[in-house]
Amino acid sequence: MAQRIEDYGLVGDLQTAALVGRDGSIDWLCVPRFDSPACFAALLGDADNGFWRIGPAGGGPCTRRRYRPDTLVLESEWDTADGTVRVIDFMPPRGEAADLVRIVEGVRGRVPVTMDLRLRFDYGSVLPWVTVGRGETTAIAGPDAAVLHTPAEVTRDDGDLRARVEVAAGERIPFVLTHHLSHLAPPRPVRAEHSLRSTEKFWTSWVGRIDYDGPWSEAVRRSVITLKALTYAPTGGIVAAATTSLPEELGGERNWDYRFCWLRDAAFTLQSMIGTGYVEEAKAWREWLLRAVAGDPADLQIMYGLDGRRRIPEYTVDWLGGYEGASPVRVGNAAADQLQLDVWGEVLDCLHVAREAGLAPSHDAWALQHALLDYLEGHWQDPDNGLWEVRGPQRPFVHSRVMAWAGVDRVVRAVEERGREGPLDQWRALRARIHDDVCTQGFDARRNTFTQFYGSEGLDAALLLIPRVGFLPWDDPRVVGTVDAVQRELTEDGFLMRYRTVDDGGVHGVDGLSGREGAFLACSFWLADALFGIGRRDEAVALFERLLALRNDVGLLSEEYDPRTGRHLGNTPQAFSHVGLVNAALHLGRELPAGTTTAPAEDVR
Repeated sequence: MAQRIEDYGLVGDLQTAALVGRDGSIDWLCVPRFDSPACFAALLGDADNGFWRIGPAGGGPCTRRRYRPDTLVLESEWDTADGTVRVIDFMPPRGEAADLVRIVEGVRGRVPVTMDLRLRFDYGSVLPWVTVGRGETTAIAGPDAAVLHTPAEVTRDDGDLRARVEVAAGERIPFVLTHHLSHLAPPRPVRAEHSLRSTEKFWTSWVGRIDYDGPWSEAVRRSVITLKALTYAPTGGIVAAATTSLPEELGGERNWDYRFCWLRDAAFTLQSMIGTGYVEEAKAWREWLLRAVAGDPADLQIMYGLDGRRRIPEYTVDWLGGYEGASPVRVGNAAADQLQLDVWGEVLDCLHVAREAGLAPSHDAWALQHALLDYLEGHWQDPDNGLWEVRGPQRPFVHSRVMAWAGVDRVVRAVEERGREGPLDQWRALRARIHDDVCTQGFDARRNTFTQFYGSEGLDAALLLIPRVGFLPWDDPRVVGTVDAVQRELTEDGFLMRYRTVDDGGVHGVDGLSGREGAFLACSFWLADALFGIGRRDEAVALFERLLALRNDVGLLSEEYDPRTGRHLGNTPQAFSHVGLVNAALHLGRELPAGTTTAPAEDVR
């Protein structure tokens, strides 16, 4: 059975990633890319769907674990009656192939350790042909092949691989699993100890470039490492999460594939990168964006594949029972075909952020922005599915109209402040028309709050972004009223829901799906940011500190949190959550109340 979502740590090679549980079991790995079929899928099924466990023969969760400082090298330690043993897990930044390296190290005494490796390609459905050799074991099925290198004696048990060793203090035994295409010769095996040193050096050198010295340094550093780990290095695209179908409600149907790149995340991610000094990563993300959205503006999608591909068909993997029974397990994402008008504004805002940060201008980028604005001008009044990708009826969502305004505003400012060419008067008039429309039809004067969509009484966490994108100033009474209303009506134990998934009578809400979901962590960071913006700074910092305490023991956040059970929900680690953390830290850290502190992630339980 899979462990709690928060029990998993992450290791990756900037092209894919593996989830390592507290018991030493790797229950999720897709090769060779984030969006490839999994070869370990026990996370969404059971042990028959593939895993790789290394730990004490007696089993059980580790006593403690940590990342080596400023790296993605994970160390797990078990204290046993026989002594203490450590397992070091990492993936070297991609060379010839995807290498997953595990080193067993004796710390104290002499500890029996077992290795159980069950490779099951294509999301746990394909049993490979296994051949055991001296120091090298191969597994082949269709297009996939893997080679295990280790000095330990490996035995085969009906397609599974097992080893048992004893390690004394100071002894180290490596296990290296390498994936490659079956029609090609196996790549040269990596040397585990050399790869450990080079991987550690890569990460410490990269983190050493950070430009942040605020009060939450440990949390920000771990978050930017996580964002880097979710970056697909060949293109610069950033996946929303490393997993698919981890549920927003345990046992429910709100299960989605997040192994793709969302345009909506672009501006927020760019702000976090630029704000922490990672300009080269910001450039790579912008260039990915420009390539992905090139073409007819009418064909703009909300998400794309790692390489910018457009087709992301959704299907269910019915042989997997789902995480704790949450089904179906989905691969691909049908929301890619939805109309979400805010995305046009998000792209224009992202390119504005890049322009303001001094990234080199591009003639093609301006031509694209002109074309995007032409499309917005003719379609900003269309009903759409909104930023939360509701699978119910299309509606005139307030956030979509606000972001349409933001897109027009950014282009107007490019002409006014940067000397770009365009019909300035026409665009100014369009900006004013959208603004008046939202303020007239999207605002409930009786309750002093903006609403989720025109004519609705419901609220939406995205309304907190109204002042952040400049639609209204922070001190506008309508903004203050909206922040108050959102906090009053959408929080649970102080943490923020995206919107109410059911009405007071228990009927399905705006998204057309059954059940409920947890508090959305990125939105909760938005609330801290908004409270700070309207002057309630002590309250903002207190909420931010509570959110930091939700990180797991190695500093990772998933998509959502369930205040009732205290558990993480949704795909993990979630880029949007970590982007929210970084941006809120940058904002709140400007004027921090004296004496504010935060505990390191390792001390939070």
